[in-house]
Amino acid sequence: MARKAKRIYKDTLFRTIYSGKDERSKRWILSLYNALTGKDYTDTSDLEITTIEDVIYITMKNDLSFLIDSQMNLFEHQSSVNPNMPLRGLMYFSKLYQKEVEKHDADIYGRTLVKVPAPRFIVFYNGNEEQEDIIKYRLSDAFEIPDDSGEFEWTATVININKGHNESLQKKCESLYHYCAFVDRVKENLKNNLPLSEAVNEAVDFAINSKFLDGFFKEQRGAIMGDILTEFDQEAYDRHRRAEGKAEGLVEGAHNARLETARNLLENGKLTIDEISNIVQLPVQEILTLK
Repeated sequence: MARKAKRIYKDTLFRTIYSGKDERSKRWILSLYNALTGKDYTDTSDLEITTIEDVIYITMKNDLSFLIDSQMNLFEHQSSVNPNMPLRGLMYFSKLYQKEVEKHDADIYGRTLVKVPAPRFIVFYNGNEEQEDIIKYRLSDAFEIPDDSGEFEWTATVININKGHNESLQKKCESLYHYCAFVDRVKENLKNNLPLSEAVNEAVDFAINSKFLDGFFKEQRGAIMGDILTEFDQEAYDRHRRAEGKAEGLVEGAHNARLETARNLLENGKLTIDEISNIVQLPVQEILTLK
């Protein structure tokens, strides 16, 4: 019996930058949080990363969640328009609150009210479709029977971070500005008809020369190229499948997307076969057949 395809790819660049896995990344998270809220946090010990790394359903994996100031924050990055974000957020927050209850050994069946952190759900959008600066998606929009009572609501605030949108936010947060400038550079290169691998490679060089993210681009060059190439290949594949309106062939399509990424990295010539194998999660022998 054929296995059901799982979309397992390298983390997006946004998720990698704001992973919170080291002090530098935590400082970037604080800066982004401060820019959004007008706060002025500087101590990374105030931050508790709550991102769920391993969940059963890959669709419930989020980019970043963290606790600060008695608030549970969920930050997502999207390169496509998705009005289902409130439902996805609600499902993910239920997991986060479950972990909070277990952590404090709280009794949700008792007479004492169990206090929980207030939720904040932000989606950063940088896709190609034109969108307003800020959009609020509400769970009630999806109700089959309209209900404007507000008794059952969940909201996702979508912030457009494309060039020309919410630039004041980027000015307040250097790491977000550097991320956006890099992605914009890739897009401009593609508009100028550069091949994908060259477009990404030039943008990485640009980011390194511009000293973006404290040398992060130089340190993580290979991983970043793999992330971006895989992401663009997967988006192209998804668009193709949606246009066809078919569900079959997902396993083959996902595999082909990884092969295309490996081919682009080989043509670029910046990485070894072993490094490419690690990035695209394909055997070395299979990558050698692409040469």
